[in-house]
Amino acid sequence: MIFETERLQVRKLILKDLLPFHKMQSNPKVMQFADGEIKTLQGHEKELKLLVEKYQKKNNDFWIYAIERKQDKEFIGTVALVKDDNDDEIGYRFLEKYWGNDYGFEICKGLINYCKKMGFSKIVGYVVDKNIASAKILEKLNFIKVDSFINDEHQQETKYILKL
Repeated sequence: MIFETERLQVRKLILKDLLPFHKMQSNPKVMQFADGEIKTLQGHEKELKLLVEKYQKKNNDFWIYAIERKQDKEFIGTVALVKDDNDDEIGYRFLEKYWGNDYGFEICKGLINYCKKMGFSKIVGYVVDKNIASAKILEKLNFIKVDSFINDEHQQETKYILKL
């Protein structure tokens, strides 16, 4: 286990996560604010294998973990820590059926605590402006808006930063 919150725990992805991972990653509503294309089951299997293999690499700068509910060990989403130039970027996504349960706020709060323990001095989050729910989560957790720009998918996006 990487870290836990009151209702959730974060662990390394495993190949058995393929079906819920694929369901999440192939849902247009889940992916509407993310970059990348929706893949086939085989494409997501390849992606998942690459993510699992990255755990073994010393110079990995792209950590994606599984989020599961403590009560039933159900895979409900993923959380990310990505080294992006000089920034440590956070991200998360959930299967649509788990939206509206405050899991986004809970996982971000847990991720902040984890990053503090790991010695990070700051973390950043990038949010497409139409993703109002994620913007509210970061603002509620005292992230500060530092930049606004048009991203590669031609969407207005805001960069948030939190000094730890």
